Amino acid sequence: MADKLGIGEAFPALEIDIVDGQRIRVPSQLGGKYGVVLFYRGHW
Repeated sequence: MADKLGIGEAFPALEIDIVDGQRIRVPSQLGGKYGVVLFYRGHW
């Protein structure tokens, strides 16, 4: 398991598959200064 982010630490660069089959680079493709990323498992 990866270490948790601390206060003030930058979000690591990730490339994530999104619902429509495309990929998004986080955080570089998020617009604005603040963003929320929700990871949904899908099923148990």
